[in-house]
Amino acid sequence: MKNRLKLLRVERNWTQEQLGQALGVSRQAVNALETEKHDPSLDLAYRIAVLFARPVEDIFENPHAPG
Repeated sequence: MKNRLKLLRVERNWTQEQLGQALGVSRQAVNALETEKHDPSLDLAYRIAVLFARPVEDIFENPHAPG
């Protein structure tokens, strides 16, 4: 799933490790999300949205959105 996670992380000058710690996941999990190898669970997507104080839709592209 396309996302803006890396851009948001870099804007805050966080490493993948730091973001992972803030979210309670591994650095490898953050990398997999950023490189779009894995989609986040709904719970994780919401935790990311809360952490960055943005709606989920601002971070993750909805593949089912019309046109």
